[in-house]
Amino acid sequence: MSSKSGRSRLAALTLGALGVVYGDIGTSPLYALREVFATKHATLSEPDILGVLSLVFWTLTVIVSLKYVLLIMRANNNGEGGTMALMALASQATRERPRLLRALIVMGILGAALFYGDGVITPAISVLSAVEGLEVATPTFKPYVVPITLAVITVLYAVQRYGTGAMGRWFGPFTIVWFVVIGFWGVVWIARAPQVLYALNPWHALSFGIEHGRSTLLVLGAVFLAVTGAEALYADMGHFGRKPIQLAWFALVFPALVLNYFGQGALMLIDPGKADNPFFNMVPSWFLLPMVVMATLATVIASQATISGTFSVTKQAIQLGYLPRLRVLHTSVRDTGQIYIPGVNWLQYAAIVAAVLHFGSSSALATAYGIAVTGTMVLTTVMTFFVIRYRWNYPLWLCLAATGFFLAIEGVFFASNILKVLSGGWFTLLIAAFVFTVMMTWARGRDLLGASLRADAIELKPFLQSVLADPPMRAPGTAVFMNGEADLTPTALLHNLKHNKVLHETNLFVTVTTLDVPWVPFAQRARAQPLCKGCWAVSLSFGFKNDVDVPAALESLAGHGFEVDPMMTSYFLSRATVVPTLGGGMAPWREKLFANMHRNASSAADFLNLPPNRVVELGTKVQI
Repeated sequence: MSSKSGRSRLAALTLGALGVVYGDIGTSPLYALREVFATKHATLSEPDILGVLSLVFWTLTVIVSLKYVLLIMRANNNGEGGTMALMALASQATRERPRLLRALIVMGILGAALFYGDGVITPAISVLSAVEGLEVATPTFKPYVVPITLAVITVLYAVQRYGTGAMGRWFGPFTIVWFVVIGFWGVVWIARAPQVLYALNPWHALSFGIEHGRSTLLVLGAVFLAVTGAEALYADMGHFGRKPIQLAWFALVFPALVLNYFGQGALMLIDPGKADNPFFNMVPSWFLLPMVVMATLATVIASQATISGTFSVTKQAIQLGYLPRLRVLHTSVRDTGQIYIPGVNWLQYAAIVAAVLHFGSSSALATAYGIAVTGTMVLTTVMTFFVIRYRWNYPLWLCLAATGFFLAIEGVFFASNILKVLSGGWFTLLIAAFVFTVMMTWARGRDLLGASLRADAIELKPFLQSVLADPPMRAPGTAVFMNGEADLTPTALLHNLKHNKVLHETNLFVTVTTLDVPWVPFAQRARAQPLCKGCWAVSLSFGFKNDVDVPAALESLAGHGFEVDPMMTSYFLSRATVVPTLGGGMAPWREKLFANMHRNASSAADFLNLPPNRVVELGTKVQI
C-alpha cells in the first residue's frame, strides 16, 4: 500500500509540474523557429534547416536536460529553488567572506530584478503569438490581434484575486493534451521528411557555425527562445520536488518539443513558403481554429506560472528585507503558497499592456526577449559555483569544470542577446534596472534607518532594571513590544512610559528574524529568555517562505512563565517617519525614494498578522 501510495503521489506531483513548470517552455515552439529564420541569417536550404534544428536540439539538451534538470536542481535550499533561494544558499556558504557575500547578494538581487523583466515579456509574447494564429486562417483578423490579446491578458489579471486553485486542477491534464498534440503533428511531418532526424548529429550545428561565422550569434539569439522558461524548472522545485519535474521533462516534455521542432523543420524542407509561421502551418485548415484556441489556453497557463512566480519572488524579497511590505492576500486556506499581491499584479499588467501596444507583434517582442533570461541563467551558474565549492566542498578543478562548461555556453547566448538591446532588449533591461534600484535602495535605506535608531537607543536590560527600581503603576495583562534590535529599548516602550506612565504586568520584547532558509518548523520558531521581573526577550524566527504570524508563534511559548491571553494582550509598534537629510548615507533622490517607500509600505500589523483591535502604534521621526 505504501508503494502504491508513493506512486500515486509521484503521478499527482508530475501532473501538477506539467501544468505549472512547463507552460512557458512548452509554448516556445509557437515562435522560436519562426524567429530564427526571420533573422535572414539562416536560409531555407536543407543544410541550414538541419543546422538550426541541431542547434535547438543540443541547446535543449545541454541547458535544460544537463544543467537544470540534472545539476542545478541538486543545489536546493531545503527543497526550494529559484534565484532568491540560491542566493540564500550561497550566502550561507560564504558567510565568512564578507566581500564575496556582498557580491553574491547583489547577484541575487540582480537575478530577481531580471526575473521581473522576463515576467513582463513572457505573457505578452506568448499570448500574442497564439492569437496571431488567426492571421494564418485569414488576414482579415490581423487588425484584431492586439485587441484580442489585450482582452485575454486583462481577463487573466482580473481573475488573479480569486486564486489559481480552481484553474490549477485543469492545468496539468490540459498541458498533457497540449504536448501530445504538438508532438503528434511533429511526427506527421517528420514522416514526410525523415531526413530532418540527421539534425540529431551535433556536427550539423557545428558546421552551421563554421559556415555562417559571426552571423551565427544573431541566429543563436533566436535559437535561445527555445529554452526560455527553463529557469522555471528550478524556481518551482519547492512546489513539486525534483523527481516529478525530472520525470515530466524526460517522459513527455522533451520528446514532444523535439518532435514539434523537427516537424516544423520538415515542413520548411517540403514547403519553404510556410516558414512565416511554421507552427500553425503544420496543421490542416480544419484543425487551425481549434489549434489557435489550444495555443491561447496554453499561453494563459504559461503566463499564470510567470505571474504566480512573480508573487512568490516578491514575498521572498519582502521577507528577506529587499522590498517594502506589500499587501499580500492568501487565496487558498490549504496551500499557503497561493498568494495574490494586488500592487504587483496591476503594475505587471500595466507593463505588459505597454509592451503589447509598443511592440505590436510577437516578432517585435522577440527582440526584447532573451536577455533577461540569459542574464538570470549566467547569474544562477555563477552562484551555483560557490555553493558546490564552499558548501559541498567539491575540488576546485571539478567546480570550475562543471560550471565553466555551462558558463561558456551561456556566455555565447548572452552575447547574442546583447546584440538585441537597441532593437527591443532595452525594454526588459529598463524594467530590471528599475526593480534593482528599488531593491538596493530599500536594503540600504533599512541599514541606514537601523543605524540611526541604534545611535540614539538605550540598552534594554539596564533600562528595565532602572525602571523597576522605582516602578510605575503596573497595568494588568500582557504588553508585546515589537523590537527591531533584541538588546535595545523599543521607542514604543519609551513613549508608553512617558505618556501613559504605566508598565504592564507581563512585557514581551519580541524580535522577528527571517532566516535564509525557506521554512522554519513551527516548534522551532519561538524562544524566550527572562530579562527581569515580568519581562522576557522573545525571539521569533521564520523562513523566507513562511507566513509571519506573531500571535500564533507566541502561543507556542505557553509554560515559559507567562501566558499570552489574546483578550488581555496589547501589541505596541514603533512607527518611524523617515526624514531625508543631506550628507552621508545615499544620494538625495535615493533617500527620498526610500522615505516614500517607507511611508507607503503596508501596515506592520498586517504583515505580522497582529489582531487589529489590539494594536497600539507610537511614532517617531528618524533622520537618515
